[in-house]
Amino acid sequence: MGKVQAMHKKEGKSYRKKNKAIIRLIIFLVLIALTIVCGMISYKFVLDIQTSSELINIEPIDPEVGTKVEIPLGSNTAEIANLLKEKGIITNTNLFRFFSKINGYDGTYQSGVHVIEKGKIYTSLKDLETLMRILSSRPLDNPSIKVTIREGLTLNQLAELLAEKGLVNKEKFLSIAENETFDYKFLKGITRKQKRLQGYLFPETYIFDTKAGEKAIINKLLGQFDKIFKPEYYKRAEDLGMTVDEVIILASIIEREVKVPEERETIAGVFYNRLRSKDKNLRKLQSCATIQYILLERDGKVKETLTLEDEQIESPFNTYLYEGLPPAPICSPGRDSILAALNPEQHEYYYFVQRNDGSGGHYFSKTYKEHLNNKAKAEKNSQSNKAE
Repeated sequence: MGKVQAMHKKEGKSYRKKNKAIIRLIIFLVLIALTIVCGMISYKFVLDIQTSSELINIEPIDPEVGTKVEIPLGSNTAEIANLLKEKGIITNTNLFRFFSKINGYDGTYQSGVHVIEKGKIYTSLKDLETLMRILSSRPLDNPSIKVTIREGLTLNQLAELLAEKGLVNKEKFLSIAENETFDYKFLKGITRKQKRLQGYLFPETYIFDTKAGEKAIINKLLGQFDKIFKPEYYKRAEDLGMTVDEVIILASIIEREVKVPEERETIAGVFYNRLRSKDKNLRKLQSCATIQYILLERDGKVKETLTLEDEQIESPFNTYLYEGLPPAPICSPGRDSILAALNPEQHEYYYFVQRNDGSGGHYFSKTYKEHLNNKAKAEKNSQSNKAE
């Protein structure tokens, strides 16, 4: 019995050894297979990268139609990846970092402003290769941006627009506009502490250096006003018995009142007639544009239709309550409104009301009775439009 047990024991050990050997062999074969598969995948990945790199032809993108991306000085790949993800340009920072490393882009990225395709999200290997090439290329020498400043903007609206474009800090811009000195002839004599430059930051299409800063941008806008406000305009204002500031205040009201360009001089004539009237009630310009300005400054928005209550808002800009011109321009007028203020049409109109017929035009009248009839016609037009 003892010999039989010994034989069985010996056979069991031999069997276990054989099983362990088989398991080791299987593990070894699996590792080899995994190595081969990983190698093939890696080879294909590198081949795809190489192929994508060879196929990509980087065409420069026009700064005016592309999106500008600024890489801060000293940024590493991880920081750049995070910046790109925050801006919605890439979706996976780890993939960007891995691809950047194995493809040799780490340490090649150039600080400064680069232009990429507008609205594009770079996700594929080919896209990432394109993006990395762009960011590794020479940045813009003098990055600039084109901005159109339309007529009729207030100082606050202008500051918001420039801030949205990334050109200024809104609060700093407003502070400089209100507190710093600018040496221009047309500003001499303006003593008000608030809204000193409102009306003089000329509406135009500009190309700004993105690094210009708030004061340089303000000077550029004032410089443009200085160019368009010709020497003969000063003489014309004097002939009208107006200061330059009064002309611009009136021009700003015209800018906000006029919907039909052909009516600018006619509306200017109405305001001049009222300003020179012996009737103190007529010297109240009763401009809806000034009420809308008050609402815009107070509430951040205007109304489609003003109420009698709105006309009683206490403000020095309320031309329903106070005679003459408001204390400052209510917006930046364009060249045409300035010219209208300098060249009012000669007529005997003292009133105007919007037609409400879809034309944007106005009815003009000499007497209050005619004005009431015109208001009735305008109301009838409005009701007809609503019925339609």
